Amino acid sequence: MFKLLGADQKEYGPVTADQIRQWIAQGRANGQTTAQAAESTDWKPLAEFPEFADALRAAASPAGQPPPPPGSPPPPPPKTSGLAITSLVLGCLGLLTCGITSLVGLILGIVAIVRINKSKGQLRGQGLALAGTIVSAAFLLLVPIYAAMLLPALARAKQKAQSVMCINNVKQLNLGLIMYAADNKNLFPAGTRWCDALKPYVPNPTTFLCPQGKPGQRCHYALNAKLVGHETKEVRAPAQTVLIFETDGGWNVAGGRELLPARPRHSGAYVFGFVDGHTELVRPARLDNLRWEP
Repeated sequence: MFKLLGADQKEYGPVTADQIRQWIAQGRANGQTTAQAAESTDWKPLAEFPEFADALRAAASPAGQPPPPPGSPPPPPPKTSGLAITSLVLGCLGLLTCGITSLVGLILGIVAIVRINKSKGQLRGQGLALAGTIVSAAFLLLVPIYAAMLLPALARAKQKAQSVMCINNVKQLNLGLIMYAADNKNLFPAGTRWCDALKPYVPNPTTFLCPQGKPGQRCHYALNAKLVGHETKEVRAPAQTVLIFETDGGWNVAGGRELLPARPRHSGAYVFGFVDGHTELVRPARLDNLRWEP
């Protein structure tokens, strides 16, 4: 028979050796639990009793930590892993961030699962970590699909922005030519010097450049040569008569329809400026409707 001294400093027993072995198996006693044999007055740890050596070895925890002695307060409940919660939140946010936060969520989810498995019950939340890992991975797999959907839209937006910039350039060049004519007896500048003549009226050199024009050119627009030498009042249909139009490039270029780029630069259309000052995007099917003669 034996007596045991619990963590609450209370004596338990007398009990049999089999009862103590059962307590060891249940985790209510361990090698550090103080015990006293019935025939002895000495208290010593159970680990020093040969009859309990096998039971203690069988009950030893994987981490090598002995179970609490009888009468000790119950262990605190395991905490939920913060990494597991963060992983799930970041994984769900991947829907709004195109998968950017999902990459972090995937990493945190894996780390959380590893830490929970190593905590020996001190951490919980493996389900949250697993969910965060799966959700994050799913959104990362969707990133290529997002990209396939987003990139064409971005390309269209960029092309539209460049078209708007080209239209604004032609508007400014149109206005500069009209102002030049007003200052020079209603005559447009000569075709061989019209870009130079517009410098005082259009001081920004980038106005002469189409965002989609060939690089290395000083100007991507041409003057309608048919208007050179004619007064503005001689133009019978200013709203239909071309004044400025796109070309492949060159400084002080003047001519007619033959100078248009072989392929329209703006979603299948050319930018034209007209004598009345307005600007249009004109598709090839409408080119025959334009006027070049005054």
